[in-house]
Amino acid sequence: MQRIAVALALQMWIAAVIIAAAPVFAQTWPVKPIRLVVPLAPGGPSDLLARTMAQQLTPALGQSIIVDNRTGAGGTIGVDIAAKSPPDGYTMLLIASSTFTITANLYPKLPYDARKDLTPVSILAAGPYMMTVHPSLPAKTFKDLLALDKARPKDLNYGSGGTGTGPQMSMELLKLKTGMQITHIPYKGTGPMLIDHIAGHIQVSLSNLIAALPVVESKRLRALVITGAKRSSKLPEVPTLEESGIKGFDDVSGHMILVPAGTPKDIIARLHRELVKALRAPEVVTRLENEGAEIIGNTPEEAAAIVRTDLDKWADVIKRSGIKPE
Repeated sequence: MQRIAVALALQMWIAAVIIAAAPVFAQTWPVKPIRLVVPLAPGGPSDLLARTMAQQLTPALGQSIIVDNRTGAGGTIGVDIAAKSPPDGYTMLLIASSTFTITANLYPKLPYDARKDLTPVSILAAGPYMMTVHPSLPAKTFKDLLALDKARPKDLNYGSGGTGTGPQMSMELLKLKTGMQITHIPYKGTGPMLIDHIAGHIQVSLSNLIAALPVVESKRLRALVITGAKRSSKLPEVPTLEESGIKGFDDVSGHMILVPAGTPKDIIARLHRELVKALRAPEVVTRLENEGAEIIGNTPEEAAAIVRTDLDKWADVIKRSGIKPE
């Protein structure tokens, strides 16, 4: 009996030590550099935002944040690397929320499960898309464009930076809401699409507001509407789709941070706090505002709810539109 009592006491002591030590382990995080995976090439908006956040987080966490660009397969290679990394707080993923949620539905055989393998930490910032038309098109407002599309069914076309991109999916959602029959012309990037748009080879486009801003300001293209819930400070004269009669339309492009599922909650909470602080830094605020983006910095729970909603939304749009990957 005495031996049993001693053994039980020893087991209880070991358990108490483990429980007491757990917060200590969490408090020591991080003790080595953290990898921030970006599933796109250097130089783009996602990469630049990642490097900006890495610069802010490095002194706050006391460890280097190393941006790791992992390109290929429409971003799925980088996402898969992050999803399969150990859930220990030393791997993060920065990706456009539209890319993450659309890809999860567009490609049937991904090597990861977008709903299970990654946990959102926060949506950092988001900005709307802008619809533009060539000046030769007799449409001064979105209502004009709807009337023109109705009068000339399947005669109009619109361009995007590619099949499955955020702007294209937003336009397809708009088509479902309005009954428009405008035809999609995909390009390999927003740049080539805008060049053809300016030349008049396509009549309409939907693209990132900042990408289209210079050609709108130079009057080479005419802006009709933006897809956000409120007007942009960059072009306050351009109305929203809500103001143009499309009730409840609010589709924006946001960038978010995710970590492998199973990452300890206290590490996620610490990371979230530091991300929110970084988003308040004057240089970060200025950079994001210059890009027409609104700072979000929502909680992990709020970010996860938005991701779930968007996964369901794009699944429905893709099914109803019959969109297939290129």
